[in-house]
Amino acid sequence: MDADRKRPGDGGPGQRIQGELRELRQLRELRAREQRGRREERPSPSGGSRTRLDQPRTGRPGLVRLPAWDPEAFGKLSERIARFLGTGRFIVWMTVVIIAWVVWNTLLPESVRFDDYPFIFLTLMLSLQASYAAPLILLAQNRQDDRDRVNMEQDRARSDRNIADTEYLTREVAALRQGLGEVATRDFVRSELQSLLKELDERRESADTL
Repeated sequence: MDADRKRPGDGGPGQRIQGELRELRQLRELRAREQRGRREERPSPSGGSRTRLDQPRTGRPGLVRLPAWDPEAFGKLSERIARFLGTGRFIVWMTVVIIAWVVWNTLLPESVRFDDYPFIFLTLMLSLQASYAAPLILLAQNRQDDRDRVNMEQDRARSDRNIADTEYLTREVAALRQGLGEVATRDFVRSELQSLLKELDERRESADTL
């Protein structure tokens, strides 16, 4: 038997050491990432209940107590109004009201008119509507920005989990490849059998000659 012949993967202690070092390095990176996340979530000692820098502090209670309301319900109402203001139905209804207003105060007798030309009361109503529409639209946009930020944070956390899972699967695949590299292949077994048969034939020939 040829003693100098080695199986594939037998002479790879360096590869094993490199694989173990790579796994240790990845584990250190994961631990450092977890510690960094815990440090960011830890509340600051001087900020009270504030745990994030991008969120304003809650104001101190003043001397005059303002009436309380549900910000979530008010935000939903503002979103509904802003959504309605951005539709064609609102434009059509506003156009119909303005035309009816102008016709009523122009063509009808003066006894039934309530806003003669230049329609000051109509201008006041439109200005009031615009002054309320702008803050409601901004409030709806702020709520949408908050939802987008939450979705972005969730996507980031999901991508981090996917990266960790991918790294784990990569390590497992590398371990499987390394294990398969140490298994005897069909060609290796065939060559070993051929060498054994050749050695047996040589011994038989030597025995016959004797």
